[in-house]
Formats: sequence, C-alpha cells, structure tokens
Amino acid sequence: MEKEYLSAPLPFVGQKRMFATQFKEVLKQYPDDAIFVDLFGGSGLLSHIAKHEKPKATVVYNDFDNYRERLVNIDRTNALLADLRVLTKDSPRHKLITGKVREAILSRIAEEEKSGFVDYITVSSSLLFSMKYAMSLDGLRKQSLYNNIRKSGYSAEGYLDGLEIVSCDYKELFARYKDVPNVVFLVDPPYLCTDVDTYHMSWGLSDYLDVLSVLCGTTFVYFTSNKSSIIELCEWMGNHKTIGNPFQNAVKLEFNAHMNYNASYTDMMLYNKVGISGCKTAV
Repeated sequence: MEKEYLSAPLPFVGQKRMFATQFKEVLKQYPDDAIFVDLFGGSGLLSHIAKHEKPKATVVYNDFDNYRERLVNIDRTNALLADLRVLTKDSPRHKLITGKVREAILSRIAEEEKSGFVDYITVSSSLLFSMKYAMSLDGLRKQSLYNNIRKSGYSAEGYLDGLEIVSCDYKELFARYKDVPNVVFLVDPPYLCTDVDTYHMSWGLSDYLDVLSVLCGTTFVYFTSNKSSIIELCEWMGNHKTIGNPFQNAVKLEFNAHMNYNASYTDMMLYNKVGISGCKTAV
C-alpha cells in the first residue's frame, strides 16, 4: 500500500477525516500484527489508515453500505460530472441553477440511470448545499440545484489494497472475533440525532445502546458525538449495572466540527489501552 488517504476518495456522511491524524497516533500503541476489525466500515477510511500505518496487521473492513460499488463506478461518475461541467459552463459557481440548464442536468442524470449506475451521494455533493443528499432522481428533482460541481475527477487507486472485506451485520462480525486474541475493534456507529438516509440500515436509540456491549472486555477505538441522548443513555446504563462504565479507563479526544455557519457539534474519539477495560464483570 503506497498512497495514504486522509479522507475518503468519494463523499460519505460521517467519514472520520477530521480524526485521521489523531487516529494514526492512537494506532501506534497497538501491536504491529494486531487484528483490526472495523465493525461499521462506512467509507473504509479507518480501515485504510489502519492498514497503511500497520502493514503487517490484519484489517477487516465491514463494507455494509457497499461503498465498493461506488468505488468501482468512479469512471462512470467522473464521466457524468464532466458532462455536467459542460452543461454548467456558463452558470456562476455556487449559484442557483434554473431553467433549461437545470432540465438538461436532470435529463443527463436520467440517461445515466437508464444505462446502469448513478452515484447519487457524489452527484449530490456537486449539485446541493453541503450536508444535503438526494438518493434518487426524484429526490434531486425536489431540490434546488447549485453549481458546486467538482472541477476535477475522483480517484481511489489503492484505497482498499490489503484489506479483508466483508459485508454483514456488525453483531455477526463481532461474534466471529470477540474471543480471538490480539483484536482491536474499530467502532464507529451512526450517531444519534443524525440523518441516516444514506446508510443501508435503520438506526435508533436501542441500536445505538446495543453497540456499547461490544466495548465491554475488549480493546477498542470508539467514536461518538455530543449529540447523543445522554439522559436516555445513563438510564440504560443504570438498568445494566453489571456492565458499568465502559469508558472508565478510556482516553477521550475531541474535535469541534461545523456543519454550516450557525451549526456545530463535538466529535469524540475514545480509546483504551491493551488489556485495560472499564467494564465490570458480571458475578
């Protein structure tokens, strides 16, 4: 693996590019031959960085959202965006697209859809405001379009090299590795109070809380944010007294993220050291 990506090669909601440098530092404490299991693989960025930093390690990337399909179709996406650049050559950058140009754009996307595959998440990033995504042509038709079209093509050369790729429920993957020595679980579930329409799953409070059981008695790197429903979380922890606080001995790193000019939140990364757990053992 030669090139290192510090952000996902294609847009993905929730990718950990802001934590890339800190994550690399955290990885240094784990053995070079560790087994990293990325339970919620998402864009694969954590898996990619882990393999790049620890080339002798085994890295299991759970591509539950089929990010690979988007990577395989990068050439198609680049060709589509190239055509959209031509259609918008006389449209001001970052301004509203209306009239014949708008209809021409939607017609070109419809044509691409008929011939096979459209990466609507990537297309959305070029036609909608930041943090807004449409997952279909009908979804795009309902939105105001803006000329935010990327000026160059995308590339993902070598991005998934060396990874063991699976696609399954995180609980199934955890069960495979929970008793295997030298395992570090990378745990980056969808955040509570966050739009999950771009994920191939539904996600609620109980799902979020269930993930905490993965942290007990294991070595992990866990991601969350201050948008979580902390009161409900504490109530749940109170009803599971034999588990205790999985973060008791964990180190917390924070990063202030801005969604737009008037909205922000705090991303968090927590990690523990090999052999140290913050959870109680049931009697």
